[in-house]
Amino acid sequence: MLTSYLAIVPEIMLIVLAAIVLVYGRHPEGDRKRAVGLFTSWGILVVLLVTIGMSFAGVPGNVPEDLWGGMFRNDGVTLVFRVMFLSAALITSLITVDVKRLQHGEYFALVLLATVGFNLMAAASDIIMIYMALETASISFYILAGFATDHRRSPEAGMKYFVYGAFASGVMLYGLSFLYGLSGGETNIYALGDALSGHIQANSPILMLAAVFVIGGFAFKVSAVPFHFWSPDVYEGAPISTTAILSTASKAAGFSIFLRLFLAGAMGAPSRDNWWVLIVVMSILSMLLGNFAAIYQTNFKRMLAYSGVAQAGYILIGLAAFSDEGASSAIFYLFMYVFTNIAAFGVLILVSNVTGSDELSDLNGLSRRSPYLALVMLFALLSLSGIPPAAGFFGKFFIFRAAIDAGYWWLALIGVLNAFVALYYYFNVIKYIYLFRSDEEDKPIPVSRASAVALGLCMVGILYLGILPQGLFNWTQSVASAFLP
Repeated sequence: MLTSYLAIVPEIMLIVLAAIVLVYGRHPEGDRKRAVGLFTSWGILVVLLVTIGMSFAGVPGNVPEDLWGGMFRNDGVTLVFRVMFLSAALITSLITVDVKRLQHGEYFALVLLATVGFNLMAAASDIIMIYMALETASISFYILAGFATDHRRSPEAGMKYFVYGAFASGVMLYGLSFLYGLSGGETNIYALGDALSGHIQANSPILMLAAVFVIGGFAFKVSAVPFHFWSPDVYEGAPISTTAILSTASKAAGFSIFLRLFLAGAMGAPSRDNWWVLIVVMSILSMLLGNFAAIYQTNFKRMLAYSGVAQAGYILIGLAAFSDEGASSAIFYLFMYVFTNIAAFGVLILVSNVTGSDELSDLNGLSRRSPYLALVMLFALLSLSGIPPAAGFFGKFFIFRAAIDAGYWWLALIGVLNAFVALYYYFNVIKYIYLFRSDEEDKPIPVSRASAVALGLCMVGILYLGILPQGLFNWTQSVASAFLP
């Protein structure tokens, strides 16, 4: 019993921290408004250090364990995604400290509860736990997307995300109910896989229908075509801090379930043919539509929304490879994406605080108004483009190599060609920053210490993973074996 509680210490700490933040941030006045965000950031840092420290100490154990009646799986996969989610929450909290409309205890508490949901999604080994964890995160984000009630588009974004998200969750739950029935009443995803492989033919129409429904539900969470339609409007309307963590940690959480369910669990090798073609088609369409739609955007948040659709396509290549290397490269890519995308949104937050909007034209002359912010944005865009020495280069390299090693060189070629298309709109933003002039060039953009630290952490992550990627990749390789029997 003690082992079971030790396994969820990070989640318990996050829930306790959320309760404290709610009380501490009740009607904050003066400097205490900023203190709410700083207190949250320090709390998340403590949870992150405890999580890493427990892993080094071998607590609750280094051997994968199924706990809480088989609903929670404590293994290396859970740890690597926990570190990813806590890092995203920490950086997001820091860049939100000086956003006046979000200086409320409720906002930071919802971020913490969403992180609890992410952690449980990564650790879930039971379809009931998967659904509960997913809804914990989703409901938090429905509120976070509409939190800025003084901004007309924010409540609209929250309502759209709620309506679309509820429908996608229902579709996914319907597919999971098929798996439950086909397996004879199993809910553990590993037991589901064994039951289905022993009693159901791989080409069963019902199993194929279940795969379509389940993939549709999770494709919505990761913004993959054709379930991407919500992301441009929600990204544009939601507060930028919400968009930053929604576009990174939420996408990573969706892929954590994708990987565990489709590589190791209920939809594993015996039923691979039911979903492999769907994954490949979604990957290609996501890359094509995301990259070509991003070219025509004038709003920076909408551009990053379509960029995120394309990024989901790249990650799906790793899933389609159906190998240890494919899974590890997907996890590495998600880690890289957290630092990269939050860096881009972090710069946008500081620019938007001054300009009041988030159009590409607001970045005119940024290199003269704030060389530091321009440099951070430059490396974020280089990373998204896959240009060395930024982390995105090795992110794409590992993904494409995994596809080639699995025999899908044509899929890797499509990914490479799409990466060249993406260069156009990423470098177009760099043109706004360094070549275009602004009438406001003599007015510098203030950068608080908290924001500087957050962006500095992103820069360290982007450069470290771009120059010395092998350490993290070896770690992801060591845990990826858990996905394949």
